[in-house]
Amino acid sequence: MEVSRCKIHVDLTKDTETMNSAVRQVCKAVVKEWANVDEHVMQVSHITGGITNLLLKVAVSSNGISLESVTVRIFGPNTETVIDRQRELLAIHHLSTSGFGAELIGLFENGMVQSFIVARTLTPSDISTPKIAARIARELRNFHEADIPMSKEPQLWVDISKFMSEASTISFEDPKKQETFLSISFLELLEEIGELKRACDSLDAPIVFAHNDLLAGNVMFNYETDKMYLIDFEYSCYNYRGYDIANHFNEYAGFECDYSLYPSKDVQYFFFRHYLNGLSSKKVEITEAELSKLYIETSCYALASHIYWAVWAILQAKFSSIDFDYLDYFFLRFGEYKRKKQEFLSLMPSHQINE
Repeated sequence: MEVSRCKIHVDLTKDTETMNSAVRQVCKAVVKEWANVDEHVMQVSHITGGITNLLLKVAVSSNGISLESVTVRIFGPNTETVIDRQRELLAIHHLSTSGFGAELIGLFENGMVQSFIVARTLTPSDISTPKIAARIARELRNFHEADIPMSKEPQLWVDISKFMSEASTISFEDPKKQETFLSISFLELLEEIGELKRACDSLDAPIVFAHNDLLAGNVMFNYETDKMYLIDFEYSCYNYRGYDIANHFNEYAGFECDYSLYPSKDVQYFFFRHYLNGLSSKKVEITEAELSKLYIETSCYALASHIYWAVWAILQAKFSSIDFDYLDYFFLRFGEYKRKKQEFLSLMPSHQINE
């Protein structure tokens, strides 16, 4: 299906009505059926989402009855410093044809319009429940088996290196932010990244097409139809299996970073069993060795997830207009990395041998 495009830019710094008017114009331009729809019957409302973009629902209604809806995603300012938009669009195109996520309807200067998914966005407490966790595990295995025509090289360390190069050169006009920024030791970060990469590389983890941002807000579930949707593929690319699973486990903590909610070994094993079984109707025999390997792999890459989002947060602190304390988020993620580093790395056979 051909994707419509328009040259409209939605300015996030404008007042709500001005911004909403621009959003309506975008929808009229890219949703062909809406070209002649009166703006007054287009209702714009916010959708709960992540901390990178602004998500909106636009509904066409008549006499107070909603007839149809689309989702409008407005990219955060300067997000191209952390997101490869060409890679994202390629992934969306192929994933949507394979039944993942929403259909891409149109593009505008700083965002996209997609079909509206009738389902509830999940919360951190939802994704940790056994029923939902089992479904996510199976859906993620299916996602990992997608064959997307892009570079099969894992991008984790490439992206972290890019983030580090960008983050080390910025400065803040706000004196308090600048003071906080200057307290970050990039030398320490580089040393930790180097050590962690060597540890992770020794695992020889499988490379899969990974979501890379499977937080609760990127999982939707329709309880009436029993249908689950993985959405938002901004960070999706080929990456390490353990990284994608570990990143999801870290998201049990939510944006508040309550890592007391990080899943126990037993809870992880429950997830692994459903993941390894996949969508198969037959129960696959899973060995203790497979579970142990995945547990070690995931534990190591959980540390990489903390590093990735910690460095990412420095850039967001500089460029994002979303009301979120990104510098505090850096310290929360890097702090958890340091807190769990010895425990997680001690699980690795190579680490045990070297002790």
